[in-house]
Amino acid sequence: MSERPDSEAEILRRYLRAGYEALRWKLDGLSEYDLRRPLVASGTNLLGVAKHVALVTAEYFALVFDRPSAVPAFPEGDPNADMWATADEPAATVLAWLDTAAAEVDATLAELPLDTPGHVPWWGGERPNTTLRAVGGGPPAPPPPPPPPREAE
Repeated sequence: MSERPDSEAEILRRYLRAGYEALRWKLDGLSEYDLRRPLVASGTNLLGVAKHVALVTAEYFALVFDRPSAVPAFPEGDPNADMWATADEPAATVLAWLDTAAAEVDATLAELPLDTPGHVPWWGGERPNTTLRAVGGGPPAPPPPPPPPREAE
């Protein structure tokens, strides 16, 4: 799909790309210790933030829209396990997941219309359905225009 540079989809792509690039830039050059050092009582570390962003991105932009992803699924068991990298997850691997997730988001937004429907199984309840526009953080689609007035007979 070819987008105009100022289209809603292209603006959203640029906005999300800038966010991923900023996160990656802030992590580049940090030592293994600084990437893995717990910063809060929960044990979250910077590498865990990158892991969380990558895994959440993959779920929202791949799973929800029935697209493949090279990023692994959320770990089973501990609901916060995505907030830190385990000893058997090298920093380079987690950062590659982040880069892959960013590329997959960009591809999804380039290839699918913003009104593409998706299904978010973990939302449950009565509103598990969404659109690419809503998942990407874009404004809701405007309502359709009202029908033209009917001519008096």
